[in-house]
Amino acid sequence: MSQDYPDASTIAASVRRREVSATSVVSAALERIAAQNPILNCFTTVMADRALADAAAVDQTIAAGNDPGPLAGVPFGVKDLFDIAGLTTLAGAKINAERPPATQDATLVQRLKQAGAVLVGAQNMDEYAYGFVTENSHYGPTRNPHDQQRITGGSSGGSAASVAAGLVPLSLGSDTNGSIRVPASLCGIFGLKPTFGRLSRARTYPFVHSLDHLGPFARSIQDLALAFDLLQGPDAADPACTNRPPSPCLPDLARGIDGLRIAVADGYFTKGAEPAVLSAIETIATALGATQSITIPEAHRARAAAFIITGAEGSNLHLDDLRQRPQDFDPATRDRFLAGALIPATWYLQAQRFRSWYRDRVRELFTQVDIILAPATPCPAPLIGQTTLTLDGESVPLRPNLGLYTQPLSFIGLPIVAVPVQRPGQLPIGVQIIAAPYNEALALRVAAFLESKGIVSAPVPERAPLD
Repeated sequence: MSQDYPDASTIAASVRRREVSATSVVSAALERIAAQNPILNCFTTVMADRALADAAAVDQTIAAGNDPGPLAGVPFGVKDLFDIAGLTTLAGAKINAERPPATQDATLVQRLKQAGAVLVGAQNMDEYAYGFVTENSHYGPTRNPHDQQRITGGSSGGSAASVAAGLVPLSLGSDTNGSIRVPASLCGIFGLKPTFGRLSRARTYPFVHSLDHLGPFARSIQDLALAFDLLQGPDAADPACTNRPPSPCLPDLARGIDGLRIAVADGYFTKGAEPAVLSAIETIATALGATQSITIPEAHRARAAAFIITGAEGSNLHLDDLRQRPQDFDPATRDRFLAGALIPATWYLQAQRFRSWYRDRVRELFTQVDIILAPATPCPAPLIGQTTLTLDGESVPLRPNLGLYTQPLSFIGLPIVAVPVQRPGQLPIGVQIIAAPYNEALALRVAAFLESKGIVSAPVPERAPLD
């Protein structure tokens, strides 16, 4: 990692050895945010005073000879659907600004803070997490650090862009249909969507209860694994959270890939992809020695079923506001919620039945292979304001189709690491490393191998974001 933008592991080690203070680390992060956030618009709220107080507490802990935790002094941000005590959880919505402040931090925020990390603020997102662009009509678009005229992806766009720009080394986002993997791909960083239920969702604003996941962003696999290890654990406050004990991933990163059966998803996962995307997949597959291809059956129907479940469940949460104050929604979000509210119950039930069948069929594939590779997005980052994409010669709406390759996989809760392929002079593009349920360690291990060989990386763009 660059000395100007050290990763979380490097920062924490330096703070714990007293080579640098947590206060100076957090002060530097706040200075970067103050300089660049007016352009990039990653943060909706910056908590400078609280962050500096928390950093001072870390320094005091060290001075007293006590252990501040494995993330000592590491600044981090969270998507603005995580509760932060004393702040109103906006979830990207104008309507939510009228809600009272949260009384407690979200469980995952608590766990990072307990590990010594310092929360610096809440981050921009698509309204109610319903989007893939982070062009929020209330709070403005978040801009891609690689090209300010381009989107970050979404809905966790502020979280991804803040890490990509070097404002913070870690952030937390959510992924319902691809909202970690899409912005990780377009912003050129690492993102982890864990197995459904692996991380607690307690005290976060929901989008689709049966599809929502939470997970971290980072600029190194070591940081991604470290954060995930610290975030794991049962939580009675979230009924969907697994009771499995934590399973550390960090110790496995150096094990290599010998003996692993790795295949490339074909069929559906090759249709519509731009040449740059297929080239990224080929680069990854060659580096891993993956010559096998595999077909994920009925992926197109899985995506259709995901749309139905998303629309039906997502709109149900907002029915009263849709009736009483439709003018206060982002128009794009409102129209999709209104359409979702009209979905017949029989469609929703059939989509859930299909989901169960499809989950079993895909899990069977992992008796043949250990890892599946697939694109994360059909293209590099589009322009802000762009409304259409061209897929296989056909013009299609941009927003829903950025999730073309992510929806059929989050639909059944598989663990996935998004890794960035950097292209000199061009925009980065992401690849999904997909594993069987509860096998995050294996996906992270493959990603770590690629990173060690220089095939994937997440450097802060050399071009200053203020150009």
